[in-house]
Amino acid sequence: MKVLMFGWEFPPHITGGLGTACFGLTKGLLNSGVDVTFVVPKAYGDESKDVRLVNASDVTIDVRNQVFKEYWEQLKYIEIDSILIPYVSDDEFYRITRSRIHHTEINDSVFSANYKFSGKYGQNLMEEVKRYALVAAQIAAEGDYDVIHAHDWLAYEAGIAAAKAIQKPLVVHIHATEFDRSGENVNQTVYDIERRGMEMANKVIAVSNLTRNVVINRYGVHPDKVVTIHNAVEPSDKSDYYGLERGVKEKTVTFLGRITFQKGPDYFIEAANKVLKKDKNVRFVMAGSGDMLNKMIKRVAALGIANRFHFTGFLQGAEVDQMFALSDVYVMPSVSEPFGISPLEAISSNVPVVISKQSGVSEILHYALKTDFWDIDALADSIYGLLHYEGLSKMFVALGKKEVEAMKWDYAAAKVLDVYFSIVNN
Repeated sequence: MKVLMFGWEFPPHITGGLGTACFGLTKGLLNSGVDVTFVVPKAYGDESKDVRLVNASDVTIDVRNQVFKEYWEQLKYIEIDSILIPYVSDDEFYRITRSRIHHTEINDSVFSANYKFSGKYGQNLMEEVKRYALVAAQIAAEGDYDVIHAHDWLAYEAGIAAAKAIQKPLVVHIHATEFDRSGENVNQTVYDIERRGMEMANKVIAVSNLTRNVVINRYGVHPDKVVTIHNAVEPSDKSDYYGLERGVKEKTVTFLGRITFQKGPDYFIEAANKVLKKDKNVRFVMAGSGDMLNKMIKRVAALGIANRFHFTGFLQGAEVDQMFALSDVYVMPSVSEPFGISPLEAISSNVPVVISKQSGVSEILHYALKTDFWDIDALADSIYGLLHYEGLSKMFVALGKKEVEAMKWDYAAAKVLDVYFSIVNN
C-alpha cells in the first residue's frame, strides 16, 4: 500500500496538535508496513528522518500544462483573517488579525515554475493553499500511489487535485472544523473548502464522535461515509525531567494551549480565582499565546491574583515536558475540542488532569475528572480535590497512565489502514 499524504505542518515546526497527530499517525502507518510519502509546503531539514518528507517548495510544475491554469481558475480566492485559521503561530497572529478580509485579484505571476512556500499561516495563506494544490497534482503524477490522504482544510484542495490527477481514492482527515474555530460565526469560504473536501472524499475520518456528529449534522455528509478514529499519544521517555527543581514551594496548576476562545482560558482563570480563595499556596501557569492573551493578563490583574499567576508564552518540544514535570494538575477547559492530545501527554508525565466534557478525548479517557467548560465551580472543586487529596490524585495518575499506554498510534494506524483497504477494494 502506497499512500501520498498532505499536511500543513510537521514536527518540530508545529503550532498545535495538527502536526503532532500527523507525525504519530505517519509513524504508526510505517510500522504497519505502509509506504507513506508526506508532503508539506515547507520543510526545514531538521524533521524526523524516519518519514519520507517531500518539500513542496522544491517541486517544479510545468506552467505550460493547461490543466494547472484551468484548476487555478476554478478556485475562488479570498484572503482570510488569521482568526479563522486553526493553528496559528504567535508572531503572525497579532500582525495578521489586524487586517480585514478582502478579495484579491490573481495575476499571471502566480504561475511560477517553482514557488517557495512560507509554510506558515500568513496573510497570503489562500494563495499558498491554491499553489499547494497545483504542486500536489504534479507530485501525484510523478508517483505510483494507491490512496491520497489530506489532513485538515488547508490541505484538502491539494488532496482533491492529487486524487483527480491520478484517479485514485481520497481520504480527508478532520482534526477540527470551522465551527470549532469560530463558533457560530463561521467564515463561509473556509466552510465551503471543508465541505468540498468532505464531498469529494471517498471516506472521511473524524478524530472523535463529537467531530463526526458535526461533520454529519453541519456539513450534510452521509453517516456511512464518516468513521471515527481517535488520536493517540507518542510514547517518550520523560525520566530526565522527573524531580525537576521548580523553584517555588507551592503546588502548580497548568493550562497549556492556544489562548483563544476555543480553549477556554477565561474559565481557567475564573476557576483559579475560586481555588485561591480557599488556598493561597497554589500557583497557576498559563502556557501559550493567542488573541486572548492580553485580555487574560488584564483579568488576572483585575482579580488581584497576579502574584500567583504566570504567563510563559508559547512552549514546544522539551519545554512542554519540563512544564508537565513542574505541574501537579493539568487543566483543559476547552469550549470546543475535537480531540485534545495534551491531557494524554500530561498523564504520561504523571500529572492528573481535569478536562471539559466538550472534548473528544473525554470519550476515551476515563481516569480524568470531567466538567462542563462553563461550570467554574465544578472546575475549581476538581482542581482543589486533586491538589489536596493525595489518594485521589495518585489513583487517577496510576490508572490513567495504564489507560494512556494502551492508546498507541500503531492501533490508530491499523484502523486507518482498514479504511484504505475498504476504498481501494471498492
